[in-house]
Amino acid sequence: MAIVDDLPRRAAVRTARLAGLPLGYAGRATLGLGRRLGGRPAEIVAAEVQARTAEQLFRVLGELKGGAMKFGQAMSVFEAALPEHLAGPYRDTLTKLQESAPPLPARSVHRVLARELGTDWRDRFREFDDTPAAAASIGQVHRAVWADGRDVAVKVQYPGAGAALLSDLTQIGRMSRLVGMLVPGLEVKPLVAELKARVAEELDYELEAESQAAFASAYEQDPDFVVPRVVGGTKQVLVSEWVDGVPLSRIIAGGTEAERDRAGLLLARFLFSGPARAGLLHADPHPGNFRLADDGRLVVLDYGAVNRLPNGLPAPIGPLLRLAVAGDAEGVYAGLQDEGFVRPGVGLDAERLLGYLAPILEPVRAEEFRFSRSWLRTQAVRVGDPRSPAYSTGLKLNLPPEYLLIHRVTAGAIGVLCQLEAAGPWRSELERWLPGFPEPRRPRKRRA
Repeated sequence: MAIVDDLPRRAAVRTARLAGLPLGYAGRATLGLGRRLGGRPAEIVAAEVQARTAEQLFRVLGELKGGAMKFGQAMSVFEAALPEHLAGPYRDTLTKLQESAPPLPARSVHRVLARELGTDWRDRFREFDDTPAAAASIGQVHRAVWADGRDVAVKVQYPGAGAALLSDLTQIGRMSRLVGMLVPGLEVKPLVAELKARVAEELDYELEAESQAAFASAYEQDPDFVVPRVVGGTKQVLVSEWVDGVPLSRIIAGGTEAERDRAGLLLARFLFSGPARAGLLHADPHPGNFRLADDGRLVVLDYGAVNRLPNGLPAPIGPLLRLAVAGDAEGVYAGLQDEGFVRPGVGLDAERLLGYLAPILEPVRAEEFRFSRSWLRTQAVRVGDPRSPAYSTGLKLNLPPEYLLIHRVTAGAIGVLCQLEAAGPWRSELERWLPGFPEPRRPRKRRA
């Protein structure tokens, strides 16, 4: 979203580019049909059509910002589910979607700072770098030195960000069938709807500052995590302490096995511990929001998307997971009915339901498990192939609203862990943070 003063014209250009994607796919599908009639194998033609569609999709998302960047960030965590012949060529594009800086002119940045911090805004800084250091989907980050000498990150919201964000997401929602063909099992429409529903919260940097401050307090002096402290801000400007670290995208691309394992373990620990420790769930787990510091701690950025869980994660999650790992099909079925995952009147076989869940329970069945791209691709095909029994089972399940963000974070975290190909003791982590998941300890019998 290259936001400058001609926002309406650029919005029209974005709309035209996005609207043209399904037409491009239709043309290639027609061409593919002609080639099949010419005797070429259907599988080869389908792969070529899919590859060209992916190329155009990722190229357009790479050129756009706003909603396209936000959707691309959400989709990038599923990159590991794509077949390698598709994911490989476009991995760089998806990585850029996580933190590429849009060209917002310095004069526009200065106008926002003057409006939000006052015409004397420069007096608050010793130094201010006009060149953006990074970008979020609705704003860009500048490095600066605060008046007291602290290095700070200044996040400045794009003018007109809200309108552009909603416009982009609306257009992307119309592409749901196209994107669904590229990432089997990814439900695009609910993802877009959820992103749109949270726009108001993410546009409010004061609310983000409140969430970030709560995390910073809960994790202060933590040996595993760094949450930058909030220095100040307004509705559209947020100033936080600057923290250095290696971006997770770089760890994914070329980190050592030890670095990837360490980053994966800390990512899972932070996400699952947040509700218990801060009453909040960090709800945007794409690699652009994480860094690995020199001392091995995980730096966690961007608190615009959070799930407020003052009582921690829903209490039934732990016991249901324990029943599933134990193979109690009837107990799992009853629990999912109680929580609204199985609607009244929907007929499901309990054993088939447990079979649907069984493969994704692999990481918590063993003492240690290594995530991988091939494992995720297998799971994606299993739930996304209409010929698979798991596909029909999945269609009958419901996702209650209170679990929507939890599901998104879990799925996103698994995607990142598979990109990292991280190994770790995932079961013990969940036992630590999910009440009711560890087997209840039986009281020891007293000796006579």
